[in-house]
Amino acid sequence: MDLGIAGRRALVCAASKGLGRACAEALAAEGVAVTILARGEGALQETAAAIREAHGVEVTALACDITTAEGRAAALAACPEPDILINNAGGPPPGDFRDWSRDDWIKALDANMLTPIELIKATVDGMIERKFGRIVNITSAAVKQPIESLGLSNGARTGLTGFVAGLSRQTVRHNVTINNLLPGPFVTDRLVANIAAAAEAGGRSAEAVAEERRRQNPAQRFGDPAEFGQACAWLCGALSGFVTGQNIVLDGGSYRGTL
Repeated sequence: MDLGIAGRRALVCAASKGLGRACAEALAAEGVAVTILARGEGALQETAAAIREAHGVEVTALACDITTAEGRAAALAACPEPDILINNAGGPPPGDFRDWSRDDWIKALDANMLTPIELIKATVDGMIERKFGRIVNITSAAVKQPIESLGLSNGARTGLTGFVAGLSRQTVRHNVTINNLLPGPFVTDRLVANIAAAAEAGGRSAEAVAEERRRQNPAQRFGDPAEFGQACAWLCGALSGFVTGQNIVLDGGSYRGTL
């Protein structure tokens, strides 16, 4: 299926591995020139080379911390007029809210709420002028079904969700959509870290915890990041302009609500 976005430009955050990389790869497969960002230079350059070789598109790789003003300025200098923006950042660590300081909360809000808002603010007017824009925020299934140990993430990502709910209804008339993708258990470093933390807290092996979680998922497995990337690419397609303000859960059926 041709998504009609060949030749467009995308800015993809936290794209050296995991879900961000999967989104960049899926967009590149559609002929989109991608600017990929991450903190680690080595993994980022490796990913950039792999995408260029596989898809033959223009790939710009920039090592920066997107949660800082300096990092955002550098990213926007590298890709000043993106048609597509994929907001993504690693989630804050699990824990007990009694142990979190105000600084912990501010760090979580900066990464998972305020940084996406700042990037949207910097790019959305250009998208409106060009009459095309696709913004996808990678959040978490915890927005729909909070995870007790991930209170920092629950709070920050839900704040972003509320903001998007209002703005997305204002931009869609200009063919600029803003949607959220809510991943459940995909095979990423984040999943491995959360399983390790749960195993340590419960005095169990990581293997036992992982197997238990696989069995509990209706799909009986964890997600493949490539599946997530395909969903992201579809939301960015030329014919997806009637979808906005949505929170789309990809979790193998773990969320059991009807809404």
